[in-house]
Amino acid sequence: MRPRPLCLGLAVLLAVCAPGVHHPDGIARAAEQTKVLVIGFDGMDPRLLRQYRDEGALPNLDRFISRGDFRELGTSIPPQSPVAWSNFITGQNPGGHGIFDFIHRRPDTMVPYLSTSDAQPPSDYWRIGKWKFPKGGGGVELLRRGTAFWELLAAAGLDVTIFKIPANFPPVECEARCLAGMGTPDILGTYGIFSYITDHPPADTDIGGGRIITVDVTENRTTFTLPGPMNTYREGDPESSVEVQVTIDPVHPAATFRVGDDSFLLQEGEWSDWTTVSYQMIPIFKTTTGICRFYLMEVRPHFRLYVTPVQIDPLNPEMPISTPGDYAAELAEAIGLYYTQGLPDDTKALDEGVFGDDDYVAQSDLVLQERLTQFGYELNRFRDLDGGFLFFYFNSPDQCCHMCWRNMDPDHPNHASAEGKHGERIREVYQVLDQAVGRALQELGDDCLIIIMSDHGFAPYYRSFHLNSWLLENGYLHLRPRFPQEDVEFLIGVDWSRTRAYNIGINALYLNLRGREGNGIVAAAEREAILQELVTKLEAVIDPENGH
Repeated sequence: MRPRPLCLGLAVLLAVCAPGVHHPDGIARAAEQTKVLVIGFDGMDPRLLRQYRDEGALPNLDRFISRGDFRELGTSIPPQSPVAWSNFITGQNPGGHGIFDFIHRRPDTMVPYLSTSDAQPPSDYWRIGKWKFPKGGGGVELLRRGTAFWELLAAAGLDVTIFKIPANFPPVECEARCLAGMGTPDILGTYGIFSYITDHPPADTDIGGGRIITVDVTENRTTFTLPGPMNTYREGDPESSVEVQVTIDPVHPAATFRVGDDSFLLQEGEWSDWTTVSYQMIPIFKTTTGICRFYLMEVRPHFRLYVTPVQIDPLNPEMPISTPGDYAAELAEAIGLYYTQGLPDDTKALDEGVFGDDDYVAQSDLVLQERLTQFGYELNRFRDLDGGFLFFYFNSPDQCCHMCWRNMDPDHPNHASAEGKHGERIREVYQVLDQAVGRALQELGDDCLIIIMSDHGFAPYYRSFHLNSWLLENGYLHLRPRFPQEDVEFLIGVDWSRTRAYNIGINALYLNLRGREGNGIVAAAEREAILQELVTKLEAVIDPENGH
């Protein structure tokens, strides 16, 4: 797996622009505005922003900042998107809102789960033969605690729209118009599982974030099944699926696809429009629909096809993704179907070598252009209001820096893999977002207070400190006898009878507490001493490459 840059907690960007706001004494005038637009740029770095401004590449942001104010602020601890955005949403730190990482674990079983939401099955069923029907209970729960600021705004009677803010799935129930963002799963309930269909699979078909489907192409035809959600109405909860039929043109680099009653033609290197797929759960009575896009990568000499994670269908959502419930459909009816998955840029496809850089940039462009269309739709609506609050979120700076920093950084250990391509990709994304700022200024004029903010900055990531390896080497974590260290994944293989501390997630360190963890051994009286011992030893660790 290719190492990739991780977000580092360098800074948060805040810029304010409104009529008469010229730092430092115009802020009081800004408070009189009856319209407020907040644009959230995930992972926008203030140093890159300064560099591109100095180069003249960001004229709208330059004009925006010159009229208002520009400051670097601290970010959350830890500096992760769901944590930082939850701080912003609630005004609390992680101890208050309960989001400490992308991943948490159930202490009784050590099974990991997505930190911001939890899905529970029904408590009981009626059973008729091979079928089972829920009696009640179950559903999806938002795990972020605390009151979201827009709940207060909506309760005060303001017109409020919150577009894809992270850590808000399922969206908190209130009168605001909300579309869920980062943390919203695909139809399988994961952060996103793509499908790669090929007659020439790699030697290792176990890949993260995706599923390899091997097919045989005979007389220019092949068929495969696109996996869907578990059918919880059947005993054993079998996986549902939809059949896809493919006919390859014998002469031209193209193929025809049939999915249910729909068919479409793709040229090699072409993306399909959104396709609706229907998974039959109970004949006649229950069908679950999702949406996906097909990308025909190659027809010969090998057949290679990428299919996006199957998204929750905004016209018929299987899980709650908006408030009111019809807002998601309203948006789809107005501007077309769209990614509902919380993190739509397919970074895993690039990580696992299914995408090359060109493929990834093309797919991330689809996401960015879709988001710009949605931004235009919301700006038009907001412009015609007498007052109100609009928050609009762009994920592109963060995802682009994760995947494309190596392209522009000659010191990056994976710079050579970029093959000289897309070295300006991050700059280009900043320039596209600069144009979005220009549109907001033009559309809203002097009638709106505009705030642009980011949850954290960015920096290169060249190497890792593997916390569980350090805990193992220092006697805090132990493996079961004859269990190879390289086979440990999500704590499988850990000997809990001797383990005092462990890590799961990006940076979470836990004690194996008696009475909390299912097999805890650390007594409450030992807790503080072990924690202090860990802090002292970890702070004394020296980086062997630089001596610090």
